[in-house]
Amino acid sequence: MKTNIMLDRATAFSVRIVKLHDYLTTEKNEYTISKQIIRCGTSIGANISEANYGQSRADFHSKLHIALKECGETEYWLRVLSDSGYLSEKLFDSLLKDCLDLKYMLLASLNTSKKNE
Repeated sequence: MKTNIMLDRATAFSVRIVKLHDYLTTEKNEYTISKQIIRCGTSIGANISEANYGQSRADFHSKLHIALKECGETEYWLRVLSDSGYLSEKLFDSLLKDCLDLKYMLLASLNTSKKNE
């Protein structure tokens, strides 16, 4: 079976986001932003998965663009959580690195796909 590194990384990131949500709600009693970040942070991988089963190249591009937008939103909420004191610098840096890695992978995939049209 062919592996999809981007999907694997997005799935691992989703697991980290689920654990972050659990931490925020149980340890920090933070519910508003935690709901936002779990939605956008886990939808990155879901949209990458959908893109892999797209009905057309346009559908593939659309789903990857949605994943990219969700990645941008996740980055935003991570920065808000960090600036608000909910995340340690170490945790923020680690989560942000994973988020940015996914963003760059999505951009590269979209650029490559468009060049191959």
